[in-house]
Amino acid sequence: MTAPVLSIKDICEQNQVFSQWLLAQFDLQDTENLVKARAQYVDLVLSKLWCQHQLDEYQVSLIAVGGYGRAELHPHSDVDILLLTQKKLDKTLEDKIGQFITQLWDVRLDIGHSVRDIKECIRQAVDDVTIATNLMEMRLISGCRNLYEQLQPLLQQDVFWRSDKFFIAKREEQKQRHEQYHGAAYTLEPNLKANPGGLRDIQTIAWVAKRHFLADSMEELVEHDYLTRNEYYELLECQDYLWRMRFALHYVAGRSENRLLFDYQADVAKMMGFGDHGKQAVEKMMKRFFRLIARIAELNKMLLHRFERTLLGAEHAPNITVIDDDFIVEDGLMKITRSRLFSRSPKIIEMFLKIAQTPEVKDLHPETLRLLRNARRRLISRLNDYQACRTMFVELIRHPRGLGLAFSLMHRHSILGAYLPQWRDIVGQMQFDLFHAYSVDEHSYRLIKNLYRFSQPEHNHEFPLCSKIVQRTRKPELLYFAGIFHDIAKGRGGDHAKLGAADALEFAQEHGLNKHDGRMISWLVEQHLLMSVTAQRKDISDETVIKDFAEIVRDEARLDLLYCLTVADMRATNESLWNSWKANLLEELYNATKRAFRLGLEKPVDLRAKIRENQAQAMELLTTQEITEEDVKKCWKHFKSDYFLRYTPDQIKWHTRNIINKQDDGPMVLISPKPYRGGTEVFVYTKEQPHIFARTVALLGNKKLSIHDAKIITSKNGYTLNTFVILDQRNKPIDDTHRAQEIVDSIKRILCKESTAQIPVQPVPQKNKQFVVNTVVNYSKTSSKNRTMLEIIAMDRPGLLASIGQVFQDLKIHIHSAKITTFGERAEDVFTVSNEHGTTLNEAEQEQLRQRLCNDLV
Repeated sequence: MTAPVLSIKDICEQNQVFSQWLLAQFDLQDTENLVKARAQYVDLVLSKLWCQHQLDEYQVSLIAVGGYGRAELHPHSDVDILLLTQKKLDKTLEDKIGQFITQLWDVRLDIGHSVRDIKECIRQAVDDVTIATNLMEMRLISGCRNLYEQLQPLLQQDVFWRSDKFFIAKREEQKQRHEQYHGAAYTLEPNLKANPGGLRDIQTIAWVAKRHFLADSMEELVEHDYLTRNEYYELLECQDYLWRMRFALHYVAGRSENRLLFDYQADVAKMMGFGDHGKQAVEKMMKRFFRLIARIAELNKMLLHRFERTLLGAEHAPNITVIDDDFIVEDGLMKITRSRLFSRSPKIIEMFLKIAQTPEVKDLHPETLRLLRNARRRLISRLNDYQACRTMFVELIRHPRGLGLAFSLMHRHSILGAYLPQWRDIVGQMQFDLFHAYSVDEHSYRLIKNLYRFSQPEHNHEFPLCSKIVQRTRKPELLYFAGIFHDIAKGRGGDHAKLGAADALEFAQEHGLNKHDGRMISWLVEQHLLMSVTAQRKDISDETVIKDFAEIVRDEARLDLLYCLTVADMRATNESLWNSWKANLLEELYNATKRAFRLGLEKPVDLRAKIRENQAQAMELLTTQEITEEDVKKCWKHFKSDYFLRYTPDQIKWHTRNIINKQDDGPMVLISPKPYRGGTEVFVYTKEQPHIFARTVALLGNKKLSIHDAKIITSKNGYTLNTFVILDQRNKPIDDTHRAQEIVDSIKRILCKESTAQIPVQPVPQKNKQFVVNTVVNYSKTSSKNRTMLEIIAMDRPGLLASIGQVFQDLKIHIHSAKITTFGERAEDVFTVSNEHGTTLNEAEQEQLRQRLCNDLV
């Protein structure tokens, strides 16, 4: 009796039924069973179609390779197959194979296929380690067994890939893969396969073992004394968790996806049983994930080190340097001389101090790493309970090389968490947003490494002022301790800066630091956000702002350390968001505060003297044969005194010269030829008209330009003098003259049009929809009695500034300045405004504005 022919529709329906069964079984079975079940199901589909196309009548083998060859298929994983043929295909067979592959696509299997004979398989595999790896995991599904059995023994021969060369190739492949992630495992949208510590790192161990020992599973590494039984079970546990995440991710994404994007994290967390509370569930899931991949990375490193020494180290006698009775350096690797050395807990910290003191150490010996892992898990009390540990830890931080390799190894191998229980609590602690690029512990580690980099003369060119400060500081360890504690209280609830400051003070007392140093560390932790907030959200050209900031800082010693800590912190939060604008703002605030200290804070700011000084300097720059003092005074008589306070003499010169030389009544738009505070300055001079601010910022936004600062001034004769500081998509000033001219022309065109149309509200980007940012409006006093300052916190989206400008215009509220700050999906913009009469907003006006903003900015 002939077996019934399955149609494409039949198979697609059956695929759907099987997919629903897999999903239903997710909470009931181990993921290993499910991925193997899908592989078996696909085997049945392929075998059935193979026979329907009568390919079983030919000398062709249908072989599974890669992950499918291991019989591991996640819900939407690619199905990689090899069709192994005789030397030459005839036209009939070639057509049948083509029809077979086409039907596999028709039944919605993501097929990756190759058609090769045995000779071609070997030739390509010898040239490409990826092809070789896929073939090593091949499995016959259907067809000619004889061809399959001819190929199989050829893959075991050294001419195919010698185990040492295969190891070198896979090690290099892993190194390049890790470098794509900048060596960081703790990125907040990790790739479950490719990320350092991900599934590929487990597979790399298995591949090297398979090639060297011809092992069919990682369990054989236990028999060869490469893994202990507990380490093997640990790898299986880690793999199972990653498999469950990947399995859930495929269902949530509806396709083959290995990147755990923000869009999917909440649904994946819910599917994995972490609850449906969004942010909280995601943070729990990711904390476990980050801790788990650290374990995988550690085991991967340990085993690859062992393979390296076995496969590559047998040709020479090890180069050994004796440090003392307990520690030696073997081929650049720190090794302990006795297996029970770490039973004395202080010896753990002592080893890292020895690493700092011994420049030739490059890493830990694999045997040492295994013993360290075991000792870490057996610790009964925290390491800082021991006085000897506390003494050596402080000595380590103070050592010129202490924050180099030694500190990195302590972070990587969880010794910081074993030493400080507060640090252990932030390991893997993520913040579910688009601003913080790393988990809290990884961010803190990167901040500390940034501070350490400032101490190294070879990096002086990167941040000259920071390098100068740190290298002249008598106690740079105060900065390093502040870096350790600045975010250590995150995740506890409450003000993390104050809680961390209390922890830092207690740490200083326990570690024998004097009271002055303890208070300095604690103050730095408590105020670590002060400088970035002041620079980014306040008008630092305002002398009152500088005075208020200086009164909190109090002296130059604190200012020096706070500046370095702030730069290191901002760069370690999200490197892609660090730019020259932020760097210049911080340095300008630093210099202005230093100047205020030297002039004396008790001396009140004489605003009239400041105006006269700016006018005099600008007049000196302006007066030429073409422009007379009379021309300048005629122009300036229309400018309010506020203008001369808020611009520098150079800016006043630039504006005035162009206004005097202006030939027509149309709008004038200027773009600064040189960066201003690291950004490009756009100056707009035009007759007052509705929606100038809203229309200008909407246009700049449409051109993918980010606005960081705005000054809005109205002259006595009805002109607006608006300045916007912008950066391009690369976070750089505009350096293309054609682009600059195009921006100028576009602004002129839009300002020449008479328009009362509402600014269209643009949608929130898909990526931002995973987050909830409720619109909040806060009011505060300013140094001017006629101004109101308001902070608007809202979901960032294209056209946000334009929408805010529209509300201001509708309510006849005048903008005087704007500081635009974006923290990932969250916009925190600060405006100085007045009502239509030029005075502060009263309570009714404030409430009306709050209601409109909250209603419109959704």
